Amino acid sequence: MTTPAAAATAATAPHEANAHANQFALLKQRRFAPFFWTQFAGAANDNLFKFAFTVMVTYQLQLSWMPPAMAGLAIGALFILPFLLFSATAGQLTDKFDKTKMIRFVKNLEIAIMLIAAWGFVRADAVVLLGCVFLMGLHSTLFGPVKFAYLPQVLDARELTGGNGMVEMGTFVAILLGQVAGGLLVALPQVGHTTVAVACVLLALAGRGVAQAIPQAPATDPGLVINWNPFSETWRNLKLAHGNIVVFRSLLGISWMWFFGAVFLSQFPSFAKEVLHGDEQVASLLLVVFSVGIGVGSLLCETLSRRQVEIGLVPLGAIGMSVFAIDLYFASRALPPSAGMGLGAFMGQAAHWRVMADLALLSLFAGLYSVPMYALIQLRSQPTHRARIIAANNILNALFMIGSSVIAGALLGAGFTIPQIFLFTGIANAVVAFYIFMLVPEYLLRFIAWMLSHFVYRFEIKGDEHIPTEGAAVLVCNHVSFIDAILLMAASPRPIRFIMDHRIFKVPVLGWLFKLAKAIPIAPQKEDPAAYEAAFARALGVLREGDLLAIFPEGAITRDGQLQPFKGGVMKIIESARAEGIEPPVIPMALTNLWGSYFSRIELRGGENVAMAKPFRRGFFSRVGLNVGHAVPPPEVRPEALQQRVSGLLAA
Repeated sequence: MTTPAAAATAATAPHEANAHANQFALLKQRRFAPFFWTQFAGAANDNLFKFAFTVMVTYQLQLSWMPPAMAGLAIGALFILPFLLFSATAGQLTDKFDKTKMIRFVKNLEIAIMLIAAWGFVRADAVVLLGCVFLMGLHSTLFGPVKFAYLPQVLDARELTGGNGMVEMGTFVAILLGQVAGGLLVALPQVGHTTVAVACVLLALAGRGVAQAIPQAPATDPGLVINWNPFSETWRNLKLAHGNIVVFRSLLGISWMWFFGAVFLSQFPSFAKEVLHGDEQVASLLLVVFSVGIGVGSLLCETLSRRQVEIGLVPLGAIGMSVFAIDLYFASRALPPSAGMGLGAFMGQAAHWRVMADLALLSLFAGLYSVPMYALIQLRSQPTHRARIIAANNILNALFMIGSSVIAGALLGAGFTIPQIFLFTGIANAVVAFYIFMLVPEYLLRFIAWMLSHFVYRFEIKGDEHIPTEGAAVLVCNHVSFIDAILLMAASPRPIRFIMDHRIFKVPVLGWLFKLAKAIPIAPQKEDPAAYEAAFARALGVLREGDLLAIFPEGAITRDGQLQPFKGGVMKIIESARAEGIEPPVIPMALTNLWGSYFSRIELRGGENVAMAKPFRRGFFSRVGLNVGHAVPPPEVRPEALQQRVSGLLAA
């Protein structure tokens, strides 16, 4: 049941969505800005605290029970442990309670933890600080589901990519600034520990102060009964996530990205010292380059996706991650030996610039890979248990990061060099990505559609806000070429099931793509009555499941570039749906300027109009468009009226 507050949020979100031109404008809006700065302060404080403590144990304290070589491992393990133990509980709490109240509770907890940590820093008490590492891990565990469940509740579907990109960028910038500040402050003579203590408390207070301005985000499942057993609830969360196979495999894809990133982040100090022959400043430079790359890639997602959830960027990101991870191996082989170069000497060697470029680009593509996946999970998960799905993702992320450490350690123990580990990771990424994209063809299909609409054509879409972001609908469009369906895929943030002439499935490559897209073949009733009826039965099933169905009412690709009369198939679909109580709106569409392209039947061969006869007929980047009209209610649907609407859109 929708609460008044939720209804108000839903009503105002689209208005605000149209009020800004890009993702940066969200920073001027109350529904996003206070949340952004709250999570920014939390991420910065996490890393300031952890890095300062790591430096203190490594360089300043002499602890027999925790040698410097083990300090980073112990601190990292303690921080991750709460994610395994309490993520499932955190997901339940986030679904059950108002998210804004959860955020403020978590920030209150952070203040309490940082006050204890301040006492630990002043006394240089490593045991107290280790306890605070675990508690800060708990703080992050509680905040994780809120962080990603809050965004889809206050942002329009077309803002999710930009909003996630901003959060991802902000997180990595906060990590970078926190680590730099922690390292610098703890090293201050005599006052270092006290300064870190004060900084941690002030950051926690600042985060709590900003959190007070976050608007209300009502509970999505207030009647949920909490299961306090973390083990049984963890298993139940994973089963819940597995219920939507596209979402679950996207969770695995994100967790793999954390595996990939953890390999590089964990090896930066050793890579800088043993391979690049640089000092601590060089290790810090690697972290800066990696963080900036992730941030830039995250921000690029909205620009490259036309402000929709564009999972076609995921394969692009995976390709880039593998290419530049593998090239990093070749770039870092046989570098000239040198004794502890400083930053200036390191940057003075041309060979090191290739290393930096590889690192920047692989992290940039990691940003392109991860942001659309997060947005897809938020968009496709049921609102009532979205936070529990995100909690399942946090559990998987923790497991994959632990696996990353174990495998990297095993490879080092087996005699692999660090560049060889990077090579292994790049090749493994290619294999894993290919496997995921074969399991979930939607990623591959959207990648092909994205490439086609960006590098073969200049594809301009008008009125795409009329494509429903949820619920069943029928899309009707003129049929100009063999790639009409692929262009419609590129225009929609949701998967589309197409009814298509059975003969198109025999076209090389295109037929394989349409089979991957689960397009519905249809034959003329006189030619194959059984196939004709089966097609309409499957089409009704698509609407019954609340998905998008597309039909080309002309029945065939135009042979003269003119709009042909619409046939009655759309009426049969609408009438069958209404008989089952389904009232799908009909969305008229018009593809423009495609006639004359390579894929249209413009060439005359043997007295027949054929397509795909003259490669690069109009070259690259020729302008094509899609005009989308207002929805037509089912009672008003008539083939002649729809044809007139599409004709009007062609002239628009």
